[in-house]
Amino acid sequence: MDFRHRKEIDGLRAVAVVPVMMYHAGMLGFGGGYVGVDVFFVISGYLITSLISSEMDVGKFSLRNFYERRIRRIFPALLFVTVCCLPPAMYWMFPNQLKTFANSMVSVFYLGSNFWLSKKTGYFDVGVDEYPLVHTWSLSIEEQFYLLFPMAFMLAWRLGRRNLVIAISILAILSFGLAEWGWRHYPSSNFYLLPGRAWELLIGSLAAFYLRHYGQTDSARSEALATIGLILIFVSILVFDAETPFPSAYTLVPALGTVLVILYASKGTHVNWLLSTPFMVGIGLVSYSAYLWHQPLFAFLRIQSLNVPASGTYVLLGILSFVLAWFTWKFIEQPIRKKENFRQRTLYLSFFGLTGSMIVLGLILKSESEILSIPNSSVEAKYFASFSV
Repeated sequence: MDFRHRKEIDGLRAVAVVPVMMYHAGMLGFGGGYVGVDVFFVISGYLITSLISSEMDVGKFSLRNFYERRIRRIFPALLFVTVCCLPPAMYWMFPNQLKTFANSMVSVFYLGSNFWLSKKTGYFDVGVDEYPLVHTWSLSIEEQFYLLFPMAFMLAWRLGRRNLVIAISILAILSFGLAEWGWRHYPSSNFYLLPGRAWELLIGSLAAFYLRHYGQTDSARSEALATIGLILIFVSILVFDAETPFPSAYTLVPALGTVLVILYASKGTHVNWLLSTPFMVGIGLVSYSAYLWHQPLFAFLRIQSLNVPASGTYVLLGILSFVLAWFTWKFIEQPIRKKENFRQRTLYLSFFGLTGSMIVLGLILKSESEILSIPNSSVEAKYFASFSV
């Protein structure tokens, strides 16, 4: 089976991103909406493995080209959204909040947001919803996976496909075991760091090997299994909450549900039809940018609001997230993905230059916020008032 674009995977991204947004908005009935990130992880493992193995089969795989594609996919939108966060952060945040924002910004651009957050706070802790960049922990996990997996894949490819699949399976089992141990002893590190999450990406990888060997079939069995997969994802969204250990054995519910959809949502099934509708595909195409935009909008709303924001306000900001996502996808993501607009050398130079600049800017912002941090709450209130409308 050759690597190809699948519209139903775009639709599956829509199934992932909307619940995450609803969860971050605190909407009733979406206590497990955070599992959308786990759906993204499985999809990423499937797509990356499909791409690499397809190119390895014909001897065209290149680490340089692989990382170029990842930079084009991830960096431009991330940079744009982060830069857009700077004015409201400096305008609305207390100095101590600004320091936290600066630290998070620095961590984002050295690909270690998840490391910083694992030492700073738990994902479900009170106040985390006021971190504009808290959601970037999942990007760091994927970026770290992208750094390690292709190199390991190239080395293991010489062992033969069968042995490669066995090696990936062993790593997935070890990672899963670590996750089960980790949530009991180091829940924050277990949640944020790659070792306890790698198995989710790796089962997506195994799904890619399965499809390359067996392909998809349009049958009653496919219909049933794809439907079960989608149900498992929705059940986890509706039933799980902040008290559910994660990642853990519970994570198998949305992760295996995603695998079933990837494997069996073939053309002719109702699941394929649903996920391939223009509406679902449209949401899926801009899902990355929507994911980037929604949390800063929600966080700044909470920071500048004296009272708990109404649900309707979050709905409006959710809609705005998709408007901004379409703009970002159309005018930032798409042009930079075209090689004729930005050649590889220019892209790499821009990436390292801008990444370094954002880290330096974050360190300067951190230094300035430390100077402005005054313990006296009345002085801090006057400072904040001077920046308020």
